[in-house]
This record gives sequence, C-alpha cells and structure tokens, in this order.
Amino acid sequence: MDEEEDLEALGEQLYSLIYPKHKDITGKLTGMLLELPVPVLRKMLQDEVMLTGALEKALRALHLEQEPSRKVTCKDGDDVSVSSDSLGEQLFELVDIYNTGHSQKITGMLLEQHNEAILKLLSDPKLLEEQVNLALKTIKVQTVEEMGVSDSSEADDTERLGEKLFSLVEELDPPHANDITGMLLEMDIAALQQMLTDHTMLEVAVRKAKAALET
Repeated sequence: MDEEEDLEALGEQLYSLIYPKHKDITGKLTGMLLELPVPVLRKMLQDEVMLTGALEKALRALHLEQEPSRKVTCKDGDDVSVSSDSLGEQLFELVDIYNTGHSQKITGMLLEQHNEAILKLLSDPKLLEEQVNLALKTIKVQTVEEMGVSDSSEADDTERLGEKLFSLVEELDPPHANDITGMLLEMDIAALQQMLTDHTMLEVAVRKAKAALET
C-alpha cells in the first residue's frame, strides 16, 4: 500500500511538471513515465534534464504507437504472450536512462537472456543497474582488445575528440565551453564519439555539466 501511495504522489508531482508543456497529453505522458521504477522517477523529479529526456522518448513512443503494429507469432501460429520487440523497447528505454553511450549494444546483450530474466530486469532497477554496469565493462574490454589501443593512441583520440567537442560546445555555451568540454572528456571515448553525431545527447550532456558548474 505504501508503494501505491508513493507512486500516486510521484504521479501528481510529475503531472504538475508535465502539464505546462504538454497540456493535451499530460495524462498519457504521466502514465507512461509511471511505468518506470520508483527510484528512477524520484531521481527524475530532481533532475530536469533527465525528465526532459524521458519526455522526449515518451513522445517518440507515442508517435510509433500511431503506426500500424505487427503481431509477433510463433511458427506454429500461436501468439507470443510477451513479444521480444515489446521487451526490447521497454528494456532500451530503461537502459538509455543510464546514458552509457552504448544503450543499443547493452540492450542487445541483455536480450540474449530468457524472457523471464528480462521481465525481472524490468521490475528490479537494482538488478538492471548491475547488469548494465557488467555489460559496459564487457564492451570496454572488447573495444580495447579489438582496437589494440595503446595509451598514446588513446590520448591522441581524446585530443582530437576534445577539439571537435569544444567547437560544438562553444556554439551552445561560449562562456563555459572550456570547463564543460573538460568535464565531458572524462566520459568514455565511445560515448564522446556518439555525442559528436547525436546533437540531442550533446545538448543534454552540456546542460548537465552547466548545472554541475553552477552548483
């Protein structure tokens, strides 16, 4: 019962934050966000950038819902009770919240498990976080092995990325470009490379870094 009351209170707070920007679909968006784990929702209420990102994803999901959906069936013609596509979408939304820069790859790795294990991940944020961190470590090890990256070449990569990143950050926030670029360069190289091609991801990261500078 406590959890239901907690969820209701979180729902009311989310509704009041969403309403000014999306009056026509506030109820729908609030309902979609309330499917996320409670700890994630609490964090979202304190982090405006995280909430904005989640709302953008929910809006994209709403547009996708309007497209004709395909029903997944087994070879013998029986309907699958929980389709892999549906689980994959839900899992990706949760994995993407961690901003690892490898959301698609990590989701693919986690989807190799049985449906029961995936459903457990969707309902247990702590377990999901452990699995995301484990998958991230595996990806980093694989990247180093595949590329045979030496310390010097990695430093060169970081320097080149830093230059490109600085020019993009300078367009968004000229006064803090140096500080923000320095903060962003502490992230994983793969995440930085993704940021160079994903403007939305860059904007979110810049907003977060700027907020950290101002506190």
